[in-house]
Amino acid sequence: MDPLTASRTALATSLMRALHARTDTHRILDDSWGDQLVPPEARALVYQMIRNHMPELPATPDAATQQRAIDASLRANAGYPNVLMRSRFTEDALSRAVTRGVRQYVLIGAGFDSYALRRAQDAAGVTVIEIDHPATQAFKRHCMAASGIVAPEPVHYISADLANEDLEAVLRASPLRVSEPTFFAWLGVTMYLTREANLATLRAVSTVAAPDSEVVFSYIDQAFFGGPNEDTTDKTNELRAMVASVGEPFVSGFHPESLTAELGPIGYELIEECSDLELLRRYDPAGANGLVVHNELSRIAHLRVATKQTR
Repeated sequence: MDPLTASRTALATSLMRALHARTDTHRILDDSWGDQLVPPEARALVYQMIRNHMPELPATPDAATQQRAIDASLRANAGYPNVLMRSRFTEDALSRAVTRGVRQYVLIGAGFDSYALRRAQDAAGVTVIEIDHPATQAFKRHCMAASGIVAPEPVHYISADLANEDLEAVLRASPLRVSEPTFFAWLGVTMYLTREANLATLRAVSTVAAPDSEVVFSYIDQAFFGGPNEDTTDKTNELRAMVASVGEPFVSGFHPESLTAELGPIGYELIEECSDLELLRRYDPAGANGLVVHNELSRIAHLRVATKQTR
């Protein structure tokens, strides 16, 4: 990501959640905050990202034309179902953890997530720590202030460039209480990082986090990146080209069949792992929203920190 600009994909993700709340029949996730958090100047960035792949769109649209184009493009995007279902899966798991007594929630690569705003009652008594790139974090705070949105307590916004800063050090310097179990969410990030960086992130979490902490992270099946099982659907390739065009290309994934063997040595037990197709059957079994999952390559994993790692 260009360090001088906020993540376009974070903006688009927030708008996808708001679009779902406005237009879909069956609510998988009730999150309308994107319409408040993403101001006109940010929507223009998203529109330009779309127009790069649809040059027939007007260069200077009026507000209504711009909104219709953004809604139509995001609704047709191959990542749209994934954005909704990964958030729902994560917040269901978080809710269960809070019921068990977990009182810390860390979002790595938080983007324009609205949990602390949207579910203030659920988050009461839970320390929320949002970590993201300084440019994205600063722009989110700017957008909140411009919209008159005051973050509830206790929420902490941590700016960190994890491409150049060590996550373990960032976590230890944060308000995180390392002796207590924590719930970590890491959504929509791993595909933009190298395999080494992803493993380093997970290792940093298991080094800092107390045993019985949990981690939910989304990822792409490594088959997406080559070999005989490479996905070649038009919608998926359009998504790949779009994110690459704004400097946020897909880079790597994991092999779902080897997660246990790969993550066990760095301190994790696998609680659950599933594909978008399985999540769609869980959250919209009747197909009320008309969502289509084009493949089973977008996936999510739920882990427990079984043993605290040392360095």
